[in-house]
Amino acid sequence: MINKGVKIKEAKGKLGVLLPGLGAVGTTLIAGVELVRNRFAKPFGSLTQIGTIRLGKRTDNNVPLIKDFVPLASLDDIVFGGWDIYEDNAYESAVTAGVLTQDDLNKVKSQLEAIVPLKAVFDKKYVKNLDGPNKKQGKTKMDLAEQLMDDIARFKNENQLDRIVIVWCGSTEIYLEHDPIWDTIESFEKGLKENHDAISSSMIYAYAAIRSGVPYANGAPHMCLDIPALIALSKQKKTPISGKDFKTGQTLMKTILAPGLKSRMLGVKGWFSTNILGNRDGLVLDEPLSFRSKEVTKASSLDYIFQPDKYPDLYGNLYHKIRINYYPPIGDNKEAWDNIDIFGWLGYPMQIKVNFLCRDSILAAPVALDLALFMDLAQRAGMHGIQEWLSFYFKSPMVAPSLYPEHDIFIQLMKLKNTLRYLMGEDLITHLGLEYYD
Repeated sequence: MINKGVKIKEAKGKLGVLLPGLGAVGTTLIAGVELVRNRFAKPFGSLTQIGTIRLGKRTDNNVPLIKDFVPLASLDDIVFGGWDIYEDNAYESAVTAGVLTQDDLNKVKSQLEAIVPLKAVFDKKYVKNLDGPNKKQGKTKMDLAEQLMDDIARFKNENQLDRIVIVWCGSTEIYLEHDPIWDTIESFEKGLKENHDAISSSMIYAYAAIRSGVPYANGAPHMCLDIPALIALSKQKKTPISGKDFKTGQTLMKTILAPGLKSRMLGVKGWFSTNILGNRDGLVLDEPLSFRSKEVTKASSLDYIFQPDKYPDLYGNLYHKIRINYYPPIGDNKEAWDNIDIFGWLGYPMQIKVNFLCRDSILAAPVALDLALFMDLAQRAGMHGIQEWLSFYFKSPMVAPSLYPEHDIFIQLMKLKNTLRYLMGEDLITHLGLEYYD
C-alpha cells in the first residue's frame, strides 16, 4: 500500500501561543522569537527552524529544512499571550528573570511591554513557595475553568487569530497520587464543581484548553494531562495533547549518554546526579513535594533506557541518586554534576564525570517553540489524543496506557522525523542496507 500522506490544513492566518507562566522560560521564548523575527539573532536549538530531514536514499541528497518540508506556522504569524500570578508585563518579568542581557531585551522592549499577563488560576496549595496578587477568584474550580475558556475565546477574537495552542511554562506543582476523581470525564467535572483537592491548577488549565479544542503541551513534571479523564476528553474533542516536563539540562545529557553506554553493552553500577539552580524553578523545587514531582520524571529515564529486567548483569543493581539544591546566586545558570560508575570487559571498573553548566531557560525556550508549532501541525493534520511522536522533547513522555515510554533520544528523533515523513507521504527511513542483496 502506497502512503499518499495526510491531508493537512494550511497554516493560514495567525497562531496564538498562550503560556500559563510568564516567568523565565516564557519570557525567554517570547523575547527570543521577537529577536529572531526582527533579524537580531538566530534560532539555535530549534529543530523546527534550523533542523533538516533526509528524504529518500542517501544518494539522492534531498535534505530540506523541516520548516520547508512540512507546513508549519511562520514565526511572523505568532501572537503571544499568557497568564501569571505576578502583574509584571513580559519585559519587566524578563528583566527580573535575568536570563537575557539588557541589550537584547531593549531591542524588543516595546513588543514585550505589550504583553500583559491575564489573571492566573493559582492555589498555593499546589506550589507552596510562590504566591502573587494577579489571581482569578471563583466559587468553584469549574468556575475558574470557565473563566479560562473565556480568556481563550477573548484572546482569539481580540487578536483575530485563526488557531491557538497552549504550552505550560509555569512552575512545578506538588506530587499527587492517583485519585478516582481522575478516572472519567464525568467524575473529573464533578470534582471541578466540588473543588476536589486532587484537581490542581494546571489540570484546570488543561481542561479549559481541551474543552476549547486547543492543543495543550505540559512542560512541567507534575500530574496534569496524564490522567484518564483528560486523555479521554482530548479524544472526544479531537485535540492533541503532549507532555511532560521539558527535556533540558541533566536529563538531556542522560538520554544522550545512557543509550551510548547501553549500545556498547557497558554496565553501570551507580549514577549520582546533583543540580544547583537559583531561579524561580529552584525556589519551587526547594519544597519537598514539588521536588518529588521532578524526581519521578528525572529518575524514570534510566530505567527505561537500560532495561534492567533484560540486562540484569549490566544494570540490575544500578544505584541512581538525584539531588536538587536551591542556590539563589547562580540564577538561571543551572549547574549539573554527574558521577557515573561504569564497568566493561571482565567487570573492570571505570568512571565518567560530567559537569554541565547550562542555562535552563535557554535550553527550554526552543523546546517550547517547537512544541507550539508541532502541536499546531498535529491539530491541522487531524491528530488527537497523546502525541507520542513528540517524546523527543520531554523527560517523562506520555504514551498510551498499554505502552512503555521511549527515552532514548536518538530513537525519539527517528520517530519524530518518520512521523513527518508519513504525514507528507514520503518513505520512512529504516537505515536497512538492501544494496547488499542487489
